[in-house]
Amino acid sequence: AGIILTTDPHSSGAVRASGAQGAAPLPHTHSRFCTGSGRPGPTLLPSAPQFSFLMTEALLVFSPESSPLRSFSRKVKVRVHWALQLLALLCALLGLGIISYNKHLNGKAHFVTWHGLTGLLTVLYASMQCAGGVVLLYPKLMKNWTLAKLKLYHATSGLVGYLLGCASLMLGMCSLWFTTSVTGISWYLLMLCPILTSLVIMNQVSNAYLYRKRSQH
Repeated sequence: AGIILTTDPHSSGAVRASGAQGAAPLPHTHSRFCTGSGRPGPTLLPSAPQFSFLMTEALLVFSPESSPLRSFSRKVKVRVHWALQLLALLCALLGLGIISYNKHLNGKAHFVTWHGLTGLLTVLYASMQCAGGVVLLYPKLMKNWTLAKLKLYHATSGLVGYLLGCASLMLGMCSLWFTTSVTGISWYLLMLCPILTSLVIMNQVSNAYLYRKRSQH
């Protein structure tokens, strides 16, 4: 005799809701702590945690469990998502410009660390992702693609970009200037924040697009 495991959709939905609601304030807390804990000086870039915060909030706008805009129309959510993503991109570009100028003034090499390389890749990827989002606003530009397929590709590539941004942020928290300022349990808690939010975002995108797409076949 075999053992059949069943999943209660109500209990699983409650778990997802609890996870999403619990992760919602994490980006804001992480951003404030990182900005206030780093040593003052040209190496501290508040735009990095702010980029992560804005990017997370832009994605959580579509969360059925924790979005503050649940009662609003899809069109309103898309516009807010766009605004937050553009602000996140501006923060990323600002941070990239500041650190490049600082390295130029101090005669240091550019993009020689893993944090620097992943950070540059994240900025380029975010720029392309925002440009790709224009297609969703004006789907007639891609006549050979259905809107559902465009949404699936945009959400999937956006998830990749988000994970890339989290990786860059975590590598930055491993740098000397940050580990000098933040030590002990505080450092581990801050490292845990992007991991938890990544899991929530992955679950959100998977449930909204990937699993639903698979169930249709």
